[in-house]
Amino acid sequence: MSSVSSPAAVTPMKSNLLPLEIGLFCLLWSFAFVAGKIGVTYCPPLLLLAARFSLAGVMILAVSLIRGELRMGWRDAAVFAVLGIANNALYLGLGYMGLQTVSAGLGGLIVSANPVFTAVFAALLLGEPLTLRKIAGLALGTLGVAMIVWHRMSVGTDHLEGILYTLAALASIVTGTILFKQLAPKGSLWVGNGIQNLSAGLVLWPVALGISSVHDVTPNAQLLGAFAFLVLGGSILAYVLWFHLLKVCGATAASAYHFVMPPLAMIFAFLVLGEHVALQDLLGVVPVAIGIYLVTRSPVRAAAA
Repeated sequence: MSSVSSPAAVTPMKSNLLPLEIGLFCLLWSFAFVAGKIGVTYCPPLLLLAARFSLAGVMILAVSLIRGELRMGWRDAAVFAVLGIANNALYLGLGYMGLQTVSAGLGGLIVSANPVFTAVFAALLLGEPLTLRKIAGLALGTLGVAMIVWHRMSVGTDHLEGILYTLAALASIVTGTILFKQLAPKGSLWVGNGIQNLSAGLVLWPVALGISSVHDVTPNAQLLGAFAFLVLGGSILAYVLWFHLLKVCGATAASAYHFVMPPLAMIFAFLVLGEHVALQDLLGVVPVAIGIYLVTRSPVRAAAA
């Protein structure tokens, strides 16, 4: 049939789109730290997230219903709901609580340790090979991030409470990454992302209303712009790209792209928020870039081939 594309015709398209998908994901995920920092300045963090997740979930599922694509088995829907609690409610809930007392740049730095923990657990639980080349790449990425963290911590502008919240957020996203690969839910990632967002919103609303008040919200253009980006760019597009990369590249390789978040988050924080960026911060980008190349080279080539 002419409507069925041959493998030869499909492969080049996927190969050409993958670098664009990776680049767009990194930009969206990195800028989300800045948008989140702006958001929590004018709105209690859990209220911001509960509204963000609820709106994103309703929008995604409404579009799916209109297009007649709202189909998924109960088991897969339950898995996506659990992933929504880990990847959305816990990861971003804890992360946004941390953003109240840490900079957007440092928040991105801590979460960027995701690849190291994901690679270890992926080797232990998922059978993904942890070769010497990958270990070297992870070590270089960790070194680059450590260089930046060490310098920024020496400034002394970030608080321990916020750092602990952000570390807990890191544990949540590592858990969510491993669960996604281990439970392997089937069906549309688009519908699954809608279920994740809606489940996260439902979980967060009681907690948000219990510890904060809507009277603490300061409506303005900055909050509206940050909220719009977080819903459309963060909760919808970035998460669909993230789970697509997990499927295509594997947990270790996809998570390695988080090493690029610190320099990008710092650049965005400098441009938008005026956060200080020193030469030592920029020097840490070099081992980060080399580390990403070493960890992702084989999986990406395999996906393209």
